[in-house]
Amino acid sequence: MSAKGTFQVILTPQVDDGFPAGRMLIDKKYEGDLDGRGIGQMISKRTGSGAAVYYAIEEFSGSVRGKSGSFTLIHRGYMSKESQSLEVEILEGSGSGELEGIKGSMMIIQEANSHAYDFNYELVRP
Repeated sequence: MSAKGTFQVILTPQVDDGFPAGRMLIDKKYEGDLDGRGIGQMISKRTGSGAAVYYAIEEFSGSVRGKSGSFTLIHRGYMSKESQSLEVEILEGSGSGELEGIKGSMMIIQEANSHAYDFNYELVRP
């Protein structure tokens, strides 16, 4: 199944003096087929040459096409001058409520100052 829509995100930098990576708190508001909130933390690193990496754990709670519950998203991103990749997947076994057994992945689309998502998932009942 597929779910589409938009989200707004607020990233709040955290001060971790003496550590080689940056950390931010994530607060998202999802609209569209996903209706709810995502909160989490991101750790990132950018090199002097412009290469960058980030990892994040995001807890979504709300509804997916009218089914309510929650699940965990795992983000893995990498960017260099030659290539870039971004994977956002559901942590298997993290679904609760009507979303128990959910599996899938999300593509994030960033254009200008807006964010959209294309969420492909399946509900596999235990």
